[in-house]
Amino acid sequence: MFVRDPCPVPPNRYDAGTFTYAGTHVQLPVNEAATGAHLHGVLYDTAWEVKDFGSTQVESYVVLSVKVDEAHPLFAKWPFCFTFELRYGLNEFGLSQHVLVRNDGGGSMPCLVGFHTAVNAPFAEHGDATDYRCRFTIGERWELDNRGLPTGVRLPLTLYEQALRDVGAYPFVESMDNHYTALAQDGYNRMELWDMKRDVTLVYDVGLGFGQWMVWNHYGQPGFFCAEPQVNVVNAPNLELPADEVGLFPVRPGEVWEAHSRLYVRDGGVKQD
Repeated sequence: MFVRDPCPVPPNRYDAGTFTYAGTHVQLPVNEAATGAHLHGVLYDTAWEVKDFGSTQVESYVVLSVKVDEAHPLFAKWPFCFTFELRYGLNEFGLSQHVLVRNDGGGSMPCLVGFHTAVNAPFAEHGDATDYRCRFTIGERWELDNRGLPTGVRLPLTLYEQALRDVGAYPFVESMDNHYTALAQDGYNRMELWDMKRDVTLVYDVGLGFGQWMVWNHYGQPGFFCAEPQVNVVNAPNLELPADEVGLFPVRPGEVWEAHSRLYVRDGGVKQD
């Protein structure tokens, strides 16, 4: 039904792989030659420790952890000391995710966190993608240049994007590699994917800690799309915009930032007022 890629820290692209935050210079490898940017962060190919796993009468769970200090190979790319922890639990309420970031160093670290979540459409066996409608809690679209980096301009939604926000739309109408602000609806920040034939909906509730979305739909080819929640705007530290507009904030020494998400299936279609 879905695949969760390891989380990118920092998420998406960063111009020339470099920025400075709170006096700390970061130089990530330029691994996308066509754009001269760094793409996908430093945790996606990192070994994680299985800190805990088990089951109770009501849940099965696993806890994964990465702890980076000055001796860790990642420190050369991401020069901050931190602990990153993920807990996944499977129970009658679906698949829950708890993400925790603790700053173990002496200076402020930017909280640049996102997830690549690829969702099958159709997700039902022998299903047809044309039976599916998708809805996102999106606000405005960030204008991207020809390298996929935000210009700082926010654009109004097209009629198709308004349908994605309001009533749901077929997710493969056009090729999408789009960046949006998140706009919570009735206290929820989520993606809903409705199988109209079976009248069931997959809900990806990412919580209010993620203020941005990336939506990529494999060039408009049916089969899967990516619903990617991010804390920050792509390339945020390099944008000349107020920090609160681009989701750029610190995790200070000794502080913990955390967020909760959940994937579950419910009967019925996309909820409307």
